[in-house]
Amino acid sequence: MTALTADHVSRSLGSSQILKDVSLTVDLGERVGLIGANGSGKSTLARILAGIEAPDGGTVSQRRGLRTMLLSQEPELDPEMTVFQAAESGLAHWRDATLRFEAIAQLIEQAPSDRDALLHEQSELATLIETLGGWDPRHRIQSFLDRLGLTRPGDLVATLSGGERRRVALARLLVAAPDIAILDEPTNHLDADTVAWLEDWIMREFRGAMIIITHDRYLLDRAVTRIVELDLGGVRSYPGRYRDYLALRAERLAQEARVEARLVNTMRREQEWLSRGPAARTTKQQARIQRAQELSETIVSGRRDVVKVNLEGAVAKGGKRILEFRGVSLSLGGREMFRDLDLILTPGERIGVVGPNGAGKTSLLKLILGELTPTKGEVVVGLNTKVAYFDQTRGSVDLNLSVLDHFTGEGDRVRVGDKWIEPHAWLDRFGFDGARQRQKAAMLSGGERARLALALLLRGEANLILMDEPTNDLDLSTLAVLEEFLLDWPGTAIVVSHDRYFLDQVATSILSFEGDGEVVHDRGDWDAHREARDQRREARKAAARGPARNADMRRTTSPDIKVVKALTPPEVKELEALPTKIDAAEAEVARLDALLASPGFYASSSRDVVSETMAASDAARRQVEALMARWEALELRRSSR
Repeated sequence: MTALTADHVSRSLGSSQILKDVSLTVDLGERVGLIGANGSGKSTLARILAGIEAPDGGTVSQRRGLRTMLLSQEPELDPEMTVFQAAESGLAHWRDATLRFEAIAQLIEQAPSDRDALLHEQSELATLIETLGGWDPRHRIQSFLDRLGLTRPGDLVATLSGGERRRVALARLLVAAPDIAILDEPTNHLDADTVAWLEDWIMREFRGAMIIITHDRYLLDRAVTRIVELDLGGVRSYPGRYRDYLALRAERLAQEARVEARLVNTMRREQEWLSRGPAARTTKQQARIQRAQELSETIVSGRRDVVKVNLEGAVAKGGKRILEFRGVSLSLGGREMFRDLDLILTPGERIGVVGPNGAGKTSLLKLILGELTPTKGEVVVGLNTKVAYFDQTRGSVDLNLSVLDHFTGEGDRVRVGDKWIEPHAWLDRFGFDGARQRQKAAMLSGGERARLALALLLRGEANLILMDEPTNDLDLSTLAVLEEFLLDWPGTAIVVSHDRYFLDQVATSILSFEGDGEVVHDRGDWDAHREARDQRREARKAAARGPARNADMRRTTSPDIKVVKALTPPEVKELEALPTKIDAAEAEVARLDALLASPGFYASSSRDVVSETMAASDAARRQVEALMARWEALELRRSSR
């Protein structure tokens, strides 16, 4: 069932047309990943689809009665509201429904002639209220705030950082549960564990249509059912997940390369004919001249600017020991951020730093920069270590200057490692052509500003780079470039990031902030760290259960306590059969999940079938949980004998 349709939408900003004849249909139950290069118009299209901005041409329509909500990169919130009140404002639709329900109840008491119609409407409202969180949704609000790391619900919105405001806006959308949700970079300013939770919520809880603009490739590969790529002002749709998109796009580009090769050969022959001189052009061959011009335009218009950051020589020579933490502890405002950290950083290492928001990751970088002083211990920076810092705010970018003006104060050359390069050539390495170099930074997209900040960062003689959430706002192609750079660069890096795919690509080890002042250093990438972390958590749970279980065993041997009852023969048979039943129930969950993850399912199924399948998936999960609980209860009784 179609939820939203864009028909031949176009939009220009200044002299640039960024959307050209865009047509897109999104069905209820679909989760569409919208991707494209920085500056391609993804956020503009999101605002048009949400009805916030009007297109220059074309139309956008949605199914009557559906509610659409946009999570923008710069959300508007009432600064006088508290965090809880701002999140609660997402309940406007729920509040309208409950007020109408109460009004109908009063009307029914008056025995009106349209009583049956009122009862029917009241029944539909009751179903809607349950869908929106039940009769008392306040507990859901607090739950969402807790999951998003917003632990001070009484704080005013005016006092929050930009990242905190985005999380409040995300909580508001989750509370609202709209029919059509449009999320513009929802994972920015979330830690990796929270992103994983959001993935689960999208897959298991959200029942409407969703459009997600994101650079998070794990989110694209797990949570979406279709990829739509915004390219050269138009859109291309690819069924399936991110991995399917990569394969299908590679096939398409290979085909386009073959077509372009044929066009180039044809154009070369036409140009050779044109070069034969005036005689060849006086024999009614104007059509061939026109054809050559059209071929040239076709080839030029079909080419894409691919950002390739060439950073050869962009690192100064350093010593054998870049950085060392010796028993470092840090407390801020009476709160212990971390304690007794020992760490030695050597050339070529790339350490990924992960942990919840507010755990102290940015404070760690500020200790290295000398902006904070350790409460205990010592931070030793190597004698030949030269540090460069890439902060979350891209503070090195001056919005009042043009891209090129950021470098004009340095003369006619820029120092990069042990080399001197012209500013034009240096910026060209970061995908800024002549026209882009003359643009004001204020006119750049978020990702383009990030590229400019990288260009500013990597000049000079740095051999240790500190990066605080560098993947925020970068498009997928620039992310690949950044990963390539970090893999090839002989320097050293400490990178705070929530991007799990990025960490899997570049990290040689992970520094994990695990709460209560504990910081653990795991060798390997994100996946290796996640496995080690899960093992630590299980060990802690087992250790916590140990004393309690010993106490339980002591109590069962006390003469005042009844001994655990032995299993009956039917219970023994039940216990023996449970593993098979659990396997079958888990297989049913996997089958239904695969069905719900298939884009073809939504295209060929009615809304009722989709809803029934989603309900069956939830029931299957509850069945697994019930069987597991029964197995644990019986197994505990058997092992206690």
